Amino acid sequence: MTDRIRLTGVRARGFHGVYDAERQHGQDFVVDLELELSLAAAAASDDVADTVHYGELAERVVEIVAGDPVDLLETLATRIAEAALGFGLVDAVTVTVRKPQAPIAVPFGDVSVTIERRRAGR
Repeated sequence: MTDRIRLTGVRARGFHGVYDAERQHGQDFVVDLELELSLAAAAASDDVADTVHYGELAERVVEIVAGDPVDLLETLATRIAEAALGFGLVDAVTVTVRKPQAPIAVPFGDVSVTIERRRAGR
């Protein structure tokens, strides 16, 4: 059985994008994560040490979004997925990065990239 932790709507300002204006002025990015892991030990112990501390995960996501700029959402999502898999209990992660102010010339609601990554051997 696989359990899940969802962390949605993590917002941070970043300077990612292909265009100079995106790199100069920045914009808000919104990140959703779904972690797959076993929560049995945490449920039995009632101890945060036996799960993923989602506050720490959220802080790490913000560090990545606010950190070194990249051109593509795909690259940003991969960096976030790698960080999530760095939490030892996580077997797999789905990351969605949304860019609500993307420089698109027509009216749109949102643009996003979703990736799934699994720990090797799991």
